[in-house]
Amino acid sequence: MRVLAIGCHPDDVEIACSGTLAKCVKRGDKVIVCHVSSGNLGHVVIPPDELRIIRAEEAKKAGALAGIEVISAGFDDLEIFDNNKQSRDKIVDVIKYANPDFIITHNPDDYMPDHTAVSRLVFDASFTATLPNYKSKYKEPAKLVPIYYMDTLAGVNFVPTEFVDITEEIDLKIKMLECHESQLVWMKEHDGIDFADMVKTCSRYRGYQCGAEYAEGFRQCLAYLKGNTKRLLP
Repeated sequence: MRVLAIGCHPDDVEIACSGTLAKCVKRGDKVIVCHVSSGNLGHVVIPPDELRIIRAEEAKKAGALAGIEVISAGFDDLEIFDNNKQSRDKIVDVIKYANPDFIITHNPDDYMPDHTAVSRLVFDASFTATLPNYKSKYKEPAKLVPIYYMDTLAGVNFVPTEFVDITEEIDLKIKMLECHESQLVWMKEHDGIDFADMVKTCSRYRGYQCGAEYAEGFRQCLAYLKGNTKRLLP
């Protein structure tokens, strides 16, 4: 099986679904993670041009720990808009390149505009990419596949419909998150937030909800033709 996770910033996927992705790799899936934005505005000291390079390196390091291919859609922070063809076509190319059996992305109701724009772009592009006569970088159309929305930050306003037990993957999940040093260090220094601890605590909370020690929660997009008759998540 082929799995595509599309997150907005480097570290979004590590926060919400990296345990699940690592579990997919373990069962033999090809897993591709796309960071739509470079994350170049995610610091108060490091300038954007420098941070863009740092965060790309951090993302690839994190992906390598789990055997995940990491790619980028080429946007910068707060330059992602869901209501234009150019943006949609970039995500169409990502989906056609990955040719996934299912997609994981942000919840449509999230806390910042880049996240919600990515969610809508993925929904729109996942249909567009299936059209044989729609011109794009890749000739072959993608399959029309289910979309799973990953948890929001701290689980705010998110009620999962499916859970994945990541008890065996929790240590790897945290190691992957800790690769994003530029984010974790400044959040601890400037905001007093131990981000790795918060993420582990949220995974523990989801575990309580489903009878596992640690878990990640998802909500399936129930739009027409995006349903399925078998479980795809590991």
